[in-house]
Amino acid sequence: MDSRVSELFGGCCRPGGGPAMGGNLKARGAGGSSSCGAPRGKKKNGRNRGGKANNPPYLPPEAEDGNIEYKLKLVNPSQYRFEHLVTQMKWRLQEGRGEAVYQIGVEDNGLLVGLAEEEMRASLKTLHRMAEKVGADITVLREREVDYDSDMPRKITEVLVRKVPDNQQFLDLRVAVLGNVDSGKSTLLGVLTQGELDNGRGRARLNLFRHLHEIQSGRTSSISFEILGFNSKGEVVNYSDSRTAEEICESSSKMITFIDLAGHHKYLHTTIFGLTSYCPDCALLLVGANTGIAGTTREHLGLALALKVPFFIVVSKVDLCAKTTVERTVRQLERVLKQPGCHKVPMLVTSEDDAVTAAQQFAQSPNVTPIFTLSSVSGESLDLLKVFLNILPPLTNSKEQEELMQQLTEFQVDEIYTVPEVGTVVGGTLSSGICREGDQLVVGPTDDGCFLELRVCSIQRNRSACRVLRAGQAATLALGDFDRALLRKGMVMVSPEMNPTICSVFEAEIVLLFHATTFRRGFQVTVHVGNVRQTAVVEKIHAKDKLRTGEKAVVRFRFLKHPEYLKVGAKLLFREGVTKGIGHVTDVQAITAGEAQASMGF
Repeated sequence: MDSRVSELFGGCCRPGGGPAMGGNLKARGAGGSSSCGAPRGKKKNGRNRGGKANNPPYLPPEAEDGNIEYKLKLVNPSQYRFEHLVTQMKWRLQEGRGEAVYQIGVEDNGLLVGLAEEEMRASLKTLHRMAEKVGADITVLREREVDYDSDMPRKITEVLVRKVPDNQQFLDLRVAVLGNVDSGKSTLLGVLTQGELDNGRGRARLNLFRHLHEIQSGRTSSISFEILGFNSKGEVVNYSDSRTAEEICESSSKMITFIDLAGHHKYLHTTIFGLTSYCPDCALLLVGANTGIAGTTREHLGLALALKVPFFIVVSKVDLCAKTTVERTVRQLERVLKQPGCHKVPMLVTSEDDAVTAAQQFAQSPNVTPIFTLSSVSGESLDLLKVFLNILPPLTNSKEQEELMQQLTEFQVDEIYTVPEVGTVVGGTLSSGICREGDQLVVGPTDDGCFLELRVCSIQRNRSACRVLRAGQAATLALGDFDRALLRKGMVMVSPEMNPTICSVFEAEIVLLFHATTFRRGFQVTVHVGNVRQTAVVEKIHAKDKLRTGEKAVVRFRFLKHPEYLKVGAKLLFREGVTKGIGHVTDVQAITAGEAQASMGF
């Protein structure tokens, strides 16, 4: 991690600045890259007729892995060929966890040949038959004419293939929503999930608040979850069409789970917990067009960079500003994104074609940062964000998912509830393995370092019943009459075969992002490692007596209250006031329950 990210933390309340490094990268045209990521400069045999801009004739060669398939044409295949094509589609859907993108009119080496209208119609008909065979629907994303060695008009067509929802195994992406207080985070989520525009006075956000003081102040102080679905045809499924979350889940092939985080600096610890514990696939950073980069915006940006969470930016409230003000805010964002601590490539989205390109580029390159400008009141450009979320593919590949599922069960406990007639319920994320109804697990560590046996009575995902939970999925588990007083946030539920180890002392390689003076032995900080959040004291700084902003070192920490379950390699973030640092766990000193009791004074 570049230590210059510390500039974002240390100057979170300063106005944006930094030297301009060129204009923004548009999704198409203006000298930018091609809409499908084609390399610049490859224009073999391409021609420019009548001064008309010519599409680059190449895409990157087709990859064996991944969910993108190139097909020159699919005209009247034999039965044997058709069965082979169906098997191939199943593979691509598996790679994309239920989604695949077909480029029709493109050779395997990426050459854009294109098809005449009749051939394209026949190819799409075959593709539709293939999709029906595997239980999927197809949606044409876009068509483009190619001007390549032909006087006849020829097109390539980009098609989204998506599985019809089956047994709760929909594709689920978690999006953390960041941004300064009053930037419109909860209002935007209300508009997306409720299907109604805001009235300009915050009506859309009322259904998202969990506490009375949030309704009275209009400010989020806790973490809440909202869902937005897309069916197999790419149509939005939200509360405007469905009465309950269960109906949304039943109708959706893809779910976007928004994690609404707090924007006020007073609740920064809650925002950090949401980013570290709930394992978001990406983040949405909301910036008010009328305020620009203000308040905690820069700090939230720094958190996403520090934790390596991919993010895209939404500039809201464009209905309140003149066009020049919106453009100034976008330029300010571009300058910050291009600074040495970020190294991002801003990509302004102004059309539906840009939104499709942005979704694909965002998944392929961690450096691309799409920027949307929209209004939750007038609805301006709101559809572009919906297109982006609909097309956005999973950001983890299927091989990583399979490897996690082969491991033993490990579930992070993030929330604890008591539900009438159900009993104790815990919410969190399954880090590895598979969890089923009736599984026997152990939960801990308790304050005295023990792990306790329990049974999973039932599982719910997005408020809908689910029999099987797979690695990477978030859910709530009902534990029956298990004593809630024995549970706390930061615990893990694991397979008994794992024989989990606990620690009170651990070492981490850290970078001190910001500290007003010097960081020394005996300094106390709040440590965030996954779902673990606890105060720890610095016992030793290896090879150094003290640290200053931007310096690196291996540091030994000791938890002050109770032992925790940590894994080597886990990302770490610590804070205390304006002091902030990041790193990863390099060593844990495993202890037994008896040693834990002795060290903690039991």
